[in-house]
Amino acid sequence: MSLLIQNITVVNANGRDEQMDVWMMDGKIAQIAQRIEAHGVDQLDGSGKFLLPGFIDMHIHGSAQMDTMDASDEGLHIMAKSLLKEGTTSFLATTMTQSFDNIERAIANVAQFQPQSDEAEVLGLHIEGPFVSKQRAGAQPLDYIVPPDVQVITKWQALSGQKIKQITLAPEELTGMTAVQSLSESGVIVSIGHSDATFEQMQEAVQLGASQGTHLYNQMRPFHHRDPGVVGGVLLLDAIKAELIVDFIHMHEGAVEMAYRLKGADGIILITDAMRAKGMPFGEYDLGGQMVHVTESGAHLSNGALAGSILKMDQAVRNILKITNCTLEELVKMSSFNAAQQLKLTNKGQLKEGYDADAVIVDEHLMLHQTIKAGQIMMHADI
Repeated sequence: MSLLIQNITVVNANGRDEQMDVWMMDGKIAQIAQRIEAHGVDQLDGSGKFLLPGFIDMHIHGSAQMDTMDASDEGLHIMAKSLLKEGTTSFLATTMTQSFDNIERAIANVAQFQPQSDEAEVLGLHIEGPFVSKQRAGAQPLDYIVPPDVQVITKWQALSGQKIKQITLAPEELTGMTAVQSLSESGVIVSIGHSDATFEQMQEAVQLGASQGTHLYNQMRPFHHRDPGVVGGVLLLDAIKAELIVDFIHMHEGAVEMAYRLKGADGIILITDAMRAKGMPFGEYDLGGQMVHVTESGAHLSNGALAGSILKMDQAVRNILKITNCTLEELVKMSSFNAAQQLKLTNKGQLKEGYDADAVIVDEHLMLHQTIKAGQIMMHADI
């Protein structure tokens, strides 16, 4: 399989190159140059457009009526295929707080999953809960929340075939700091979320290896001038990357701007935290056995608590540009490069020779025109 994109601006986190040709072959970027002669290959005119690395979503529960917790092979295929429509070429299938049996079924399903060529790649698992704070549960069911347990996590990692890449937990809970250190030393990203930790506990967790904050501002101890809390810790501690759900429902426009000013593009990872209603009509949907009401104002439980989002990654990218007026290079950092760095991926998040040919083509308004997965055009937008 071979594709030649001609006369396009190639944008990476560290700069851009205008009027370039990009040759993709056998799923990789074979060559990037000002003029490439190739015959017998599919060609695409990129004039006036921008080529960015494919988006990486580190925190997504579901899409297209499907959810990671369904533990359905067919469902995961449907979900993975649907994400290409928004420019997401790889993601972490994300679980939520539930019974150990249900979580283990979801883990086992991801462990054996074999994606098709026309689907976004499942990079592994993000375990969100059950090792969180009952004080900051949000849509995580209270009945199943338990203290962090290294033995259980070790069992789950073996079940997953070493595919657990990120765990959201509350470090202030009993045995929480032990779990932070153990997980970090094993190479798992520890993301602090659904947490009531103090600023001092945040500092301790960072010293032990915590490196991310789950959906900044949401379900975490808020900022107070005498207790900066988890929010203050995520914003002020340089070692922490901040997940942002930029749908203007999970956070005010001013809160998005504040995060950008304090963390900079280097410290932000755009996520969707989407649930199964993404891409579906408004109505009622299930999330972890709970009824979620999805309207134009978002996804909420009956008590009003937010229950994930219906945000698409291409919209998140446009939204943060609207608020921050950041550069395209900074958008690449926030939508793919930083996630790839966190996940220690040496083949994604950049458009370079030898890297995976996962990319999106956008116009000057950041409207998505094509999604390219492994060097093949998988989505043509109807623009």
